[in-house]
Amino acid sequence: MQVNEYDGVLLKDGREAIIIEKFDDTYFMVDAAQTAEEWGIIDITIDDIQKVTTRSSATK
Repeated sequence: MQVNEYDGVLLKDGREAIIIEKFDDTYFMVDAAQTAEEWGIIDITIDDIQKVTTRSSATK
């Protein structure tokens, strides 16, 4: 799966997230929904991502 900065992703735990930094092809920093109103910055790996939901216009 190809994931780029600013792509929207669905995490395997059901949360939606935006990739804010791509360290390499398997490790990312994301802004992830904690609740409908609250988001938080977390680190994830490619294994945490279920699918890419939106592509950044910079990577199309």
